[in-house]
Amino acid sequence: MKIKVIITGSTGMVGEGVLLECLRSPDVEQVLMLNRRPSPMRHPKLRELLVPDFLHLRDAADQLTGYDACFYCAGISSRGLNEAEYRRVTYDTTLHVAQTLAAFAPNMTFGYISGQLADTTSRQMWARVKGETENALFQLPFKHVYAMRPGMMRPTEGQQNVKTADRVPSMLFPLLRVVLPSQVITLQQIGQAMINSVRNSAPKHVLEMNDIKALAAA
Repeated sequence: MKIKVIITGSTGMVGEGVLLECLRSPDVEQVLMLNRRPSPMRHPKLRELLVPDFLHLRDAADQLTGYDACFYCAGISSRGLNEAEYRRVTYDTTLHVAQTLAAFAPNMTFGYISGQLADTTSRQMWARVKGETENALFQLPFKHVYAMRPGMMRPTEGQQNVKTADRVPSMLFPLLRVVLPSQVITLQQIGQAMINSVRNSAPKHVLEMNDIKALAAA
Protein backbone atom coordinates (compact mmCIF):
# COMPACT_ATOMS: atom_id res chain seq x y z
CA MET A 1 0.00 0.00 0.00
CA LYS A 2 1.43 3.34 -1.05
CA ILE A 3 0.55 6.28 1.16
CA LYS A 4 0.13 10.04 0.90
CA VAL A 5 1.34 12.12 3.83
CA ILE A 6 1.29 15.67 5.16
CA ILE A 7 4.41 16.90 6.96
CA THR A 8 4.67 19.97 9.16
CA GLY A 9 8.00 21.43 10.21
CA SER A 10 9.90 20.41 7.08
CA THR A 11 12.02 23.57 7.32
CA GLY A 12 13.32 22.37 10.71
CA MET A 13 15.79 19.58 11.47
CA VAL A 14 13.35 16.84 12.47
CA GLY A 15 10.79 17.63 9.78
CA GLU A 16 13.46 17.81 7.09
CA GLY A 17 14.84 14.44 8.14
CA VAL A 18 11.39 12.84 8.07
CA LEU A 19 10.70 14.49 4.71
CA LEU A 20 13.88 13.09 3.15
CA GLU A 21 12.97 9.60 4.35
CA CYS A 22 9.49 9.92 2.86
CA LEU A 23 10.88 11.11 -0.47
CA ARG A 24 13.24 8.15 -0.74
CA SER A 25 10.68 5.59 0.44
CA PRO A 26 8.91 3.54 -2.26
CA ASP A 27 5.97 3.24 0.16
CA VAL A 28 5.22 6.98 -0.04
CA GLU A 29 3.74 8.25 -3.28
CA GLN A 30 3.03 11.87 -2.36
CA VAL A 31 4.11 14.37 0.29
CA LEU A 32 2.47 17.68 1.11
CA MET A 33 4.66 20.10 3.05
CA LEU A 34 2.49 22.27 5.27
CA ASN A 35 4.80 25.24 5.80
CA ARG A 36 4.74 28.75 7.18
CA ARG A 37 7.51 29.83 4.81
CA PRO A 38 8.62 28.49 1.40
CA SER A 39 10.99 25.56 1.20
CA PRO A 40 13.66 25.28 -1.51
CA MET A 41 13.09 21.51 -1.65
CA ARG A 42 11.92 20.16 -5.02
CA HIS A 43 10.94 16.58 -5.88
CA PRO A 44 8.38 14.88 -8.15
CA LYS A 45 6.54 13.52 -5.08
CA LEU A 46 6.48 16.86 -3.33
CA ARG A 47 3.85 19.56 -3.01
CA GLU A 48 3.77 22.61 -0.74
CA LEU A 49 0.96 24.48 0.98
CA LEU A 50 1.89 27.78 2.61
CA VAL A 51 -0.11 28.72 5.70
CA PRO A 52 1.52 31.65 7.54
CA ASP A 53 -0.47 30.96 10.72
CA PHE A 54 -1.46 27.37 11.49
CA LEU A 55 -4.19 28.72 13.79
CA HIS A 56 -6.03 29.71 10.60
CA LEU A 57 -5.66 26.35 8.89
CA ARG A 58 -9.40 25.91 8.28
CA ASP A 59 -9.16 28.36 5.40
CA ALA A 60 -7.06 25.78 3.54
CA ALA A 61 -8.98 22.68 4.61
CA ASP A 62 -10.07 21.80 1.07
CA GLN A 63 -6.41 21.29 0.11
CA LEU A 64 -5.77 18.79 2.89
CA THR A 65 -8.06 15.98 1.77
CA GLY A 66 -6.99 12.62 0.37
CA TYR A 67 -4.04 12.00 2.69
CA ASP A 68 -3.38 8.93 4.83
CA ALA A 69 -1.30 10.57 7.55
CA CYS A 70 0.01 13.75 9.07
CA PHE A 71 3.53 13.68 10.48
CA TYR A 72 3.58 16.63 12.87
CA CYS A 73 7.22 17.63 13.27
CA ALA A 74 6.79 21.37 13.83
CA GLY A 75 7.86 22.79 17.15
CA ILE A 76 10.15 25.16 19.02
CA SER A 77 12.55 25.10 21.93
CA SER A 78 11.19 26.36 25.23
CA ARG A 79 14.43 28.26 25.84
CA GLY A 80 13.69 31.94 26.51
CA LEU A 81 9.90 31.48 26.42
CA ASN A 82 7.35 31.71 29.21
CA GLU A 83 4.71 29.00 29.53
CA ALA A 84 2.01 30.97 27.69
CA GLU A 85 4.28 31.55 24.68
CA TYR A 86 5.45 27.95 24.56
CA ARG A 87 1.93 26.60 25.05
CA ARG A 88 0.56 28.64 22.14
CA VAL A 89 2.94 26.96 19.71
CA THR A 90 3.23 23.51 21.28
CA TYR A 91 -0.32 22.89 22.49
CA ASP A 92 -2.72 25.37 20.88
CA THR A 93 -1.30 25.26 17.37
CA THR A 94 -0.77 21.50 17.32
CA LEU A 95 -4.30 20.85 18.55
CA HIS A 96 -5.81 23.26 16.04
CA VAL A 97 -4.08 21.49 13.14
CA ALA A 98 -5.06 18.07 14.49
CA GLN A 99 -8.67 19.05 15.17
CA THR A 100 -9.00 20.55 11.70
CA LEU A 101 -7.71 17.36 10.07
CA ALA A 102 -9.77 15.08 12.32
CA ALA A 103 -12.96 16.92 11.38
CA PHE A 104 -12.83 15.76 7.75
CA ALA A 105 -10.22 12.97 7.72
CA PRO A 106 -10.93 10.62 10.66
CA ASN A 107 -9.27 7.71 8.84
CA MET A 108 -5.94 9.51 8.97
CA THR A 109 -2.99 8.49 11.16
CA PHE A 110 -1.54 11.38 13.17
CA GLY A 111 2.10 11.07 14.21
CA TYR A 112 3.37 13.64 16.69
CA ILE A 113 7.03 14.29 17.46
CA SER A 114 7.05 14.80 21.22
CA GLY A 115 10.13 14.41 23.41
CA GLN A 116 11.76 12.22 26.00
CA LEU A 117 10.45 12.89 29.52
CA ALA A 118 7.15 14.37 28.32
CA ASP A 119 4.87 14.09 31.36
CA THR A 120 1.84 16.06 32.54
CA THR A 121 3.14 15.90 36.12
CA SER A 122 6.65 17.12 35.33
CA ARG A 123 8.11 20.17 37.05
CA GLN A 124 9.73 21.07 33.74
CA MET A 125 7.40 23.36 31.83
CA TRP A 126 8.20 22.01 28.38
CA ALA A 127 7.76 18.38 29.44
CA ARG A 128 4.43 19.15 31.11
CA VAL A 129 3.06 20.98 28.05
CA LYS A 130 4.27 18.22 25.73
CA GLY A 131 2.54 15.63 27.92
CA GLU A 132 -0.69 17.61 27.89
CA THR A 133 -0.46 17.90 24.11
CA GLU A 134 -0.04 14.13 23.77
CA ASN A 135 -3.08 13.43 25.95
CA ALA A 136 -5.25 15.88 24.04
CA LEU A 137 -4.25 14.32 20.71
CA PHE A 138 -5.15 10.85 21.96
CA GLN A 139 -8.74 12.02 22.42
CA LEU A 140 -9.22 12.97 18.77
CA PRO A 141 -11.10 10.65 16.39
CA PHE A 142 -8.23 9.65 14.13
CA LYS A 143 -7.64 6.09 12.96
CA HIS A 144 -4.40 6.10 14.97
CA VAL A 145 -2.50 8.70 17.00
CA TYR A 146 1.13 8.17 17.99
CA ALA A 147 3.39 10.31 20.15
CA MET A 148 7.02 9.62 19.40
CA ARG A 149 9.52 10.56 22.09
CA PRO A 150 12.97 10.69 20.51
CA GLY A 151 16.05 11.73 22.44
CA MET A 152 19.35 12.64 20.83
CA MET A 153 18.95 12.55 17.05
CA ARG A 154 21.51 12.25 14.26
CA PRO A 155 20.57 14.26 11.16
CA THR A 156 20.52 12.61 7.77
CA GLU A 157 23.46 13.31 5.50
CA GLY A 158 22.70 16.24 3.25
CA GLN A 159 20.28 17.98 5.58
CA GLN A 160 20.37 21.77 5.41
CA ASN A 161 18.30 22.74 8.44
CA VAL A 162 20.67 21.66 11.20
CA LYS A 163 21.77 24.11 13.87
CA THR A 164 25.37 24.13 15.05
CA ALA A 165 24.37 22.75 18.46
CA ASP A 166 22.72 19.76 16.77
CA ARG A 167 25.82 18.88 14.78
CA VAL A 168 27.82 17.97 17.89
CA PRO A 169 25.76 14.85 18.73
CA SER A 170 26.03 13.87 15.09
CA MET A 171 29.82 13.90 15.25
CA LEU A 172 29.76 11.89 18.49
CA PHE A 173 27.10 9.47 17.28
CA PRO A 174 29.37 6.44 16.69
CA LEU A 175 30.60 6.67 20.29
CA LEU A 176 27.20 7.46 21.79
CA ARG A 177 25.63 4.52 19.96
CA VAL A 178 28.03 2.24 21.87
CA VAL A 179 27.95 3.81 25.34
CA LEU A 180 24.35 5.16 25.34
CA PRO A 181 22.47 3.11 22.76
CA SER A 182 19.05 3.79 24.31
CA GLN A 183 19.58 7.57 24.14
CA VAL A 184 20.42 8.06 20.45
CA ILE A 185 18.52 7.56 17.22
CA THR A 186 18.79 8.63 13.59
CA LEU A 187 16.27 10.75 11.77
CA GLN A 188 16.16 8.02 9.15
CA GLN A 189 14.83 5.65 11.83
CA ILE A 190 12.27 8.20 12.98
CA GLY A 191 11.07 8.79 9.43
CA GLN A 192 10.82 5.08 8.70
CA ALA A 193 8.96 4.49 11.96
CA MET A 194 6.43 7.15 11.01
CA ILE A 195 5.91 5.57 7.61
CA ASN A 196 5.52 2.13 9.17
CA SER A 197 3.04 3.47 11.71
CA VAL A 198 0.68 4.12 8.81
CA ARG A 199 1.31 0.90 6.92
CA ASN A 200 1.61 -1.54 9.83
CA SER A 201 0.35 0.35 12.91
CA ALA A 202 2.05 0.16 16.31
CA PRO A 203 1.07 -1.70 19.51
CA LYS A 204 0.74 1.44 21.68
CA HIS A 205 0.19 5.20 21.46
CA VAL A 206 3.36 6.42 23.18
CA LEU A 207 6.56 5.32 21.49
CA GLU A 208 9.80 5.68 23.42
CA MET A 209 13.23 5.34 21.80
CA ASN A 210 13.35 1.55 21.64
CA ASP A 211 9.73 1.44 20.41
CA ILE A 212 10.59 3.83 17.59
CA LYS A 213 13.58 1.75 16.58
CA ALA A 214 11.53 -1.44 16.60
CA LEU A 215 8.80 0.13 14.48
CA ALA A 216 11.40 1.47 12.04
CA ALA A 217 12.67 -2.06 11.53
CA ALA A 218 9.20 -3.64 11.23
